[in-house]
Amino acid sequence: MSIRPWRDIHRRQSRQIMVGNVPVGGDAPVTVQTMTNTLTSDARATIDQIRRCEDAGVDIIRVSCPDVESTAALKQIVRASRVPIVADIHFHYKRALEAADAGAACLRINPGNIGSADRVNEVVNAAKANGCAIRIGVNAGSLEKDLLEKYGEPCPEALVESALDHIKLLQDRDFHEFKVAVKASDVFLAVAAYQQLAEAVDCPLHLGITEAGGFVGGTVKSAIGIGSLLWFGIGDTIRVSLSAEPEEEVRVGFEILKSLGIRNRGVRVVSCPSCARQGFDVIRTVQTLEERLQHIRTPMSLSVLGCVVNGPGEARETDIGITGGGNGKHMVYLSGVTDHHVEDADMVNHIVRLVEAKAAEIEAANEAATQAAE
Repeated sequence: MSIRPWRDIHRRQSRQIMVGNVPVGGDAPVTVQTMTNTLTSDARATIDQIRRCEDAGVDIIRVSCPDVESTAALKQIVRASRVPIVADIHFHYKRALEAADAGAACLRINPGNIGSADRVNEVVNAAKANGCAIRIGVNAGSLEKDLLEKYGEPCPEALVESALDHIKLLQDRDFHEFKVAVKASDVFLAVAAYQQLAEAVDCPLHLGITEAGGFVGGTVKSAIGIGSLLWFGIGDTIRVSLSAEPEEEVRVGFEILKSLGIRNRGVRVVSCPSCARQGFDVIRTVQTLEERLQHIRTPMSLSVLGCVVNGPGEARETDIGITGGGNGKHMVYLSGVTDHHVEDADMVNHIVRLVEAKAAEIEAANEAATQAAE
């Protein structure tokens, strides 16, 4: 038992698959995905967007392949990407065959929606031949007509039955390299469906609240839905669906994981909402620091609090902390201990330098430990 058992998350045991060189499921870290919104046929624009997502830390990227021009561009996109590419396929089974041949690491399809048994066989054979995984993507907004007639409306049981039907099509063809999503824009529906599916199958689960909304509203819905499931131990890879740029989805995804202590990347900022006691402009300071520290990938914590009410206590729990003081003079904490003061004018630059130095120190220590172990 850990020393803080109230923080423990007991992760559901799932089998592991590979999406390109990225493991999903089992004891692999929960991965963060996003999806490009450029025309896939415009390889240059799509690659540029992928680069921004890679800089934000994305593990897997999905691109839509609605036409032959998109799958034709896919080969160049796959070669340029540093992370595995998932080809999003709807209905057109030939696009799946083309995407597999173009080097996609995974095909996002619903096997039951691509036509006859012969077509399903062709897609499965192409996936096997090219080492592709498959992601079954059930969505409350596009459930099969017979299930809607049976249940009357999208409900957890309908989503799970749809997923199990698609899974059977793959298993009957001796294909097991798949993960499954049962998404809905309704948080309650999505969470209930994932809970039921988690009990019924051992495959990795791809979490998401689909069509969640704009940046603020969608972030809240996604944090509630995805966060709840991860807290229950359910979920192996996540995609935050926002009406925002893909790199923002990646950042929100990592923030959800960081909040639960599941996966840490970059600087975790602890900051107060500010009040009349603040010794500096907390809101603008945090915004600036978050922007200027996006390049830091080393996990660490930073507390930014406007006054001494909670500032010292929070600073004791973080790697670097700053607490607002009077007359534009603020206290800096290092590893939880008061260390020195900094003036208003140089505060942001000073904190950035401290974080960069701490990141270099941590990385050097990690490298030394790795070399010692070898």
